[in-house]
Amino acid sequence: MVAVFSGVNEFEYEKVPFSDVVITRKRNLLWGRKWRAANIKMVIIVFAIHLLALFAPFAYVLCELFGIMLSYHRNLTHHSFKLPKWLEYIFAYVGLLAFQGDPIFWVSTHRYHHQYVDTEKDPHSPTNGFWFSHMGWLFDGGSVIEKYQDRKNVEDLKSQKFYRFLNRTHGFHVYSFTALVYAFGGFTYLVWVVGVSTVCIYHATFFVNSVCHIWGNQTWDTGDLSKNNWWMALITFGDGWHNNHHAFEYSARHGLEWWQVDFVWYVIRFLEALGLATNVKLPTEAQKLKKSFAASE
Repeated sequence: MVAVFSGVNEFEYEKVPFSDVVITRKRNLLWGRKWRAANIKMVIIVFAIHLLALFAPFAYVLCELFGIMLSYHRNLTHHSFKLPKWLEYIFAYVGLLAFQGDPIFWVSTHRYHHQYVDTEKDPHSPTNGFWFSHMGWLFDGGSVIEKYQDRKNVEDLKSQKFYRFLNRTHGFHVYSFTALVYAFGGFTYLVWVVGVSTVCIYHATFFVNSVCHIWGNQTWDTGDLSKNNWWMALITFGDGWHNNHHAFEYSARHGLEWWQVDFVWYVIRFLEALGLATNVKLPTEAQKLKKSFAASE
C-alpha cells in the first residue's frame, strides 16, 4: 500500500539512502535559515573539536615523515640533500617531538648502525634477537655506553649551537609539547596526540631496525641482513626499502624503482622543485652495477 503524507504520494519525497525512511520535513542546515549567535558558537566548537581530532594522524605524518625519516635520517644522518638552515632546523625540531631523542643522539646511533651493521657493535641487530633489535636495545644503556661512549661520529652536529642546545634541553621541549597538548585538548587529546601517535611512530621506526633486517628480499649485495619490505615502506613513508638504503646509504631516494612507493622522496623532490632542497644525491648506474649480485659472482 502506498503511503500518503498531506495528500502527497511518498514517491515524491526523498528517502534516507539504503533505508525505507522517508524525509517528509527536510530542513536546510546552511542556507535559507536564521542563524543565532548560539548556533554559530556551537558550529565553531564542534568544528574545532573535530579539527583537533585530526591532529592525531597528522602528528604521526608530521613527526614520522618530516621529523624522523626526512630530517633525522636522510638529511642529518646521511646528508642525502641540503636544506636552508632555517628549514633544516624546523624539520629537526619536529623530529625532536617524536620522543626519540635529540638529533645528536639519534644520528650518532644510526651512523654506528651503518658502520657496524649486523655485527657485535651494531646497536640493534636482530642477531641479538628480534625484540632486542626492535626496542630491547633502548633498555640496555650499559651496552650502548660501552660501545659508543664518546659519540665521536657526530662532530658536524656538535659544532652547531642549535643541536647542542637541543641536546642539553631535550626534556624541556618534549614536556612542554605534552603540556600544550593537554592545555588545548585535555586528557583525550593527550592520549591521542602524544600517546597513540607516538606509539605508532615508535614502532614504525623500530620495525625498520627489526623487520627490515629479517623479512623481505635483497636486491643488492650489501653483505648484511638488510631487506626491502613493501608494507614497511608504506607505514614508514619509504624507509622500508631498507636493502636499497644500505646499498646506497647516501641516496635521497630509497624507493629506487618507479613502483617502490617513497613519500619522503616525493617531498624531497617537491622541495627541490621549490629550490629549497639542493645537492640531492642519487646512485649512478655504475654504482648500482657495482652493488648488484651479478657483479659479485
